[in-house]
Amino acid sequence: MASVQLIPPVSDLYEMIEAFLQAPVYHLIFEVCLIVLIIKLVFSKSFAGAPETILTKKEEEGLIAEWTPDPLEQDVPPDHPVLQSLEKNLVTGPPGKYVEINGKKCVNMATLNFLGMSCRPEIVDAAVKTMRKYGVGSCGPRGFYGTMDVHLDLEEKFAKFMDCEESILYSYGFATIASAIPAYSKRGDVIFVDDGVCFAIQKGLVASRSAIKWFKHNDMEDLERLLKIQQEEDKKIPKKAKVTRRFLVVEGLYMNYADICPLPQLVALKWKYKLRLFMEESLSFGVLGANGKGVTEYYDISRDEVDLIAATLENSMGTCGGFCCGKKYVIDHQRLSGMGYCFSASLPPMLATVAIEALRTLEEDPSLLTKLSHNCQRVQEKLSRIPGIQVHGDPVAPIKHVRLEELNDDRSINVQTLEKIVDKARDLSVAITVSRYLESDEHITPSPSIRLSVNASLTDEEIDRSVELIGKACAAVLNSYS
Repeated sequence: MASVQLIPPVSDLYEMIEAFLQAPVYHLIFEVCLIVLIIKLVFSKSFAGAPETILTKKEEEGLIAEWTPDPLEQDVPPDHPVLQSLEKNLVTGPPGKYVEINGKKCVNMATLNFLGMSCRPEIVDAAVKTMRKYGVGSCGPRGFYGTMDVHLDLEEKFAKFMDCEESILYSYGFATIASAIPAYSKRGDVIFVDDGVCFAIQKGLVASRSAIKWFKHNDMEDLERLLKIQQEEDKKIPKKAKVTRRFLVVEGLYMNYADICPLPQLVALKWKYKLRLFMEESLSFGVLGANGKGVTEYYDISRDEVDLIAATLENSMGTCGGFCCGKKYVIDHQRLSGMGYCFSASLPPMLATVAIEALRTLEEDPSLLTKLSHNCQRVQEKLSRIPGIQVHGDPVAPIKHVRLEELNDDRSINVQTLEKIVDKARDLSVAITVSRYLESDEHITPSPSIRLSVNASLTDEEIDRSVELIGKACAAVLNSYS
């Protein structure tokens, strides 16, 4: 049996000593420092912390008696508009073309139900059948026994409808874009964003921790100015530029302004400056384009020109949740990194069925889009005749922002005036609402406005009569100030 040699031969020791002596001086200094640090860590004592303070029983009781806990939240003033709204805007029954508020039947121009899908009998029946089969909830995230066949069916239908490779379904509309942005953009990346984007996008930007570059609303010259500045910065630090990703985030149809983004110019800038383009289409999906596919169809631009499209199902589909669509590798990444997808319970199956039936209805009856466009333009034209107010938004947009012509320097007074108009209109049997914002958290708080929603099921007579009553409400309130 061969013996084990524990001590190296003398020749090997000579070679080791010779290699040590030939090593660079900085290398020897570094090794010595490491040895000293290791010895110090081995023999140093662990941190003992501050000496323990021992209180007597009397001292403990005194401290407990003096302690006053901070309130969980600040007191809400009793005249807060939300609290007042709970009392005077109690809705009974479904929010269809008409809505019952405090027992009064009103034409519904307040809720975002553009195609009237939420109350269609065939869609309601399909939802009831699904509820009897699956129950009312999935009780788990998609990756943990929350995926059901209706979810996969809906994702497949959305991908096919939007001419994309794949789509992903979220259970909460607000979380869709707010989860999608930080799934891709991280600390060190740069995002160029229109300063008029909605609150959901703003929350996604915060979660990404990326560098945010705001450009003026729908101002392509200002956007290119920022892109040129970024280009010059990249030339100064080329190594950093190679690993920095650049994103461009816009809305297809802006919630706060009701106007459409200039997608052709955005696509041109995307390719010129090597950007990834994300577009939020909650208001344009199911509204714009010959088939309701959104802004890309409206401008006749390939869906592949936009890296990611996101939209909620709560405006046109008459249900809850949202979806993103794009290339397969883009969507698959969200299944592992989209916080709202990975950690939220999946969309209740009956609500997924509602979206499936709504999508089928839209494909079978494209006249809904023609009727909606007609109604949007008619509402815009009629509202613009009312004295004392200004109507903002694209004529084909399904929401309209009505603002006062003469604004007070005090924002709260303008809001109160608009609320009086809303209350007066409700008394005249028209339901409208004042736009609400979390002013302390908004990047830029838009001017106070009344937000009107247009429904495809409204007739010309109902539109004319409703706008006439809104005009009477405006006249009654504004004349009281003169």
